[in-house]
Amino acid sequence: MADDSVHSKHVNNWMKQATSGLSPEELLDLFEQAMAVLWNRAHLILGDVTLSAIMDRVLYNAAERFSPFESLKVEPTGIDFAELHEQENVFDDGDLAEGIRFVIVEFLVVIGNLTGEVLTPALHSELSKITPKDSTTNKHGKGKP
Repeated sequence: MADDSVHSKHVNNWMKQATSGLSPEELLDLFEQAMAVLWNRAHLILGDVTLSAIMDRVLYNAAERFSPFESLKVEPTGIDFAELHEQENVFDDGDLAEGIRFVIVEFLVVIGNLTGEVLTPALHSELSKITPKDSTTNKHGKGKP
């Protein structure tokens, strides 16, 4: 069974490769794309109710540390980023990247614990495929890659 450090290491590696030199808006777009892909992959196994409950808890925990994430809403198709996109300059330097890292790691840890890490390889693989060019093809898609 994987531990939190396995997920953290994977997310940290992905962020080093995918987020270098991005503006806050581009970083937020990349985060939206990544969460849509992870949501869609996990949805195949977990369904609406379970996945929504997991994401509600992950976002609640994230909002306690990164208050702008309070504006993220869970919908049956994924996370609604509209309110967060409307806000300007709500993150201090580095906080957006750290918040993104926190949400993705937390999501992977909870899903991994719930499924006995059965989904971990697939979710890690899907995350690895997300690059900045992907995030510009589906701006503000509410969880649909």
